[in-house]
Amino acid sequence: MRRSAVLGSAGTLIAGTLIAGAMAAPSASAGQQKSRDAEARGVRIAAERAAQKGIDWKDCPKDWGLEKPVQCGWVTVPVDYAKPNGKTIKIAVDRARSTGRAGERQGSLVYNPGGPGGSGMRFPLRVTTKNPLWEKTAKAYDFVGFDPRGVGHSAPISCMDPQEFVKAPKLDPVPDTEADKLAQRKLAREYADGCKERSGSILRHMTTPNTARDLDVIRAALGDRKLNFLGVSYGTYLGAAYATLFPDHVRRMVVDSVVNPSREKIWYQANLDQDVAFEMRWDDWKAWVAKNDAAYHIGNTPEKVQKQWEKLRAAAKKSPIGGVVGPAELLGLFQSAPYYDSAWTEVAGVWSKYLGGDEKALVEAAAPDMSDTAGNISSENGNAVYTAVECADAKWPTSWKRWDRDNTRLHKDYPFLTWSNAWLNLPCATWPDRQQTPLNVKSGKGLPPVLIVQSTRDAATPYDGAVELHKRLERSRLITEKDAGSHGVTGLVNSCINDRVDGYLLKGNVDRKDVTCKPHETPKPEAGGSAARMKAAASDLPTVH
Repeated sequence: MRRSAVLGSAGTLIAGTLIAGAMAAPSASAGQQKSRDAEARGVRIAAERAAQKGIDWKDCPKDWGLEKPVQCGWVTVPVDYAKPNGKTIKIAVDRARSTGRAGERQGSLVYNPGGPGGSGMRFPLRVTTKNPLWEKTAKAYDFVGFDPRGVGHSAPISCMDPQEFVKAPKLDPVPDTEADKLAQRKLAREYADGCKERSGSILRHMTTPNTARDLDVIRAALGDRKLNFLGVSYGTYLGAAYATLFPDHVRRMVVDSVVNPSREKIWYQANLDQDVAFEMRWDDWKAWVAKNDAAYHIGNTPEKVQKQWEKLRAAAKKSPIGGVVGPAELLGLFQSAPYYDSAWTEVAGVWSKYLGGDEKALVEAAAPDMSDTAGNISSENGNAVYTAVECADAKWPTSWKRWDRDNTRLHKDYPFLTWSNAWLNLPCATWPDRQQTPLNVKSGKGLPPVLIVQSTRDAATPYDGAVELHKRLERSRLITEKDAGSHGVTGLVNSCINDRVDGYLLKGNVDRKDVTCKPHETPKPEAGGSAARMKAAASDLPTVH
């Protein structure tokens, strides 16, 4: 994600928790199989129509923030693929043309940054800004981004008023009493009902398999016989779904920071696994802060850094900082450090300035900007899509006793994220629309080698997810960045990884065996820190809830 902080529907400020819940799924019934056959026929019809029509590329609308030479267009898809002649929506797409000679061009490279709920529309800017990590690939491919169904410019959905969604301070995500839990449960039910009220008819069609079908229609509209795809975070699950549904339509596929595709993980158990991984990476960051105490003066041991965090959190709970930054808002800011190494120096710098008596930077970084109505609309929309997709993808536990038991148990040892994650996902326990059986991700006839990239200490998508996908996709190759944990590995400078990604996308090369790479360089300490610099540094990061 932006990673701009987004609010959990239960009133908790969360900078994105990728993961949420389901139970073991039974095999498809005869009725389900009939529906899937109809959807397969529908996507063929929609793709044929898109191939004939193509995309009418034009300069992007001025308020989209995408300057020339980036071009924008639309692709029409059915809301329900079982009814290809029924209601349709338009999917927003954009592109930057390949920079190489005509003979170097290999088609389009389509990108999804994660979420669900993330927009890929900034991806073409990697070409126009001459991002050095992507210069070689840009010679061969048009870089194509899109807003998935329900996101941004693609028939956006909503679950509540955006200004109310971002208002702070929110309830402390860690409950002290049963009354606190009841308050969060009430907010979760209201949010779920709001999704139905504001976006009702499309909710049941807001699924990962449908977004994968949209992706195939986009491929056809681009004029590409086969898809070249880069997916990060939730985008890896989208890629896995596409590979399962359209194995012979894949040309090249890179998946980076992988969601565990097991039916038993999508989505409830994956959420619990994430809580454990976040605590591990939180510990990594505390150790780095302590090592660099000369720059930040927060604490010279991880234990002292933890005590400072607990002290800060308690103070914000007693009296919100600047009147708006409570424990939930603090978590929205500090959560970015376990997500991304690029946030380490900025979060530590903001914290250091606060301890030195300057709270302005902390308030600017952690509090919502109520005047940024466009940004607030985008944040609420992203959270709505996240909720809608994950609630529709799988059947969630409906028993509060189970939620309470599991999260109470985890919180004892992994307190950093557990309850925030629970409240974010709790609307799925009372979801007012149909919930599906998760897709059985697997290889199919014609699927080429897929390149999987993953760090071992990733908080948002634990390493086991990459191992699981690797097992399921025959001939896939796994590149492991050992002893590293930043989310979104392909966007980091590590020649062991960068060279292999280039070799795969440009020539289809994969190593004979899986590869383990040394970690990328950790950030150098910097004094200071500001909200503006954090937002600038995060503008091209993968999206994850």
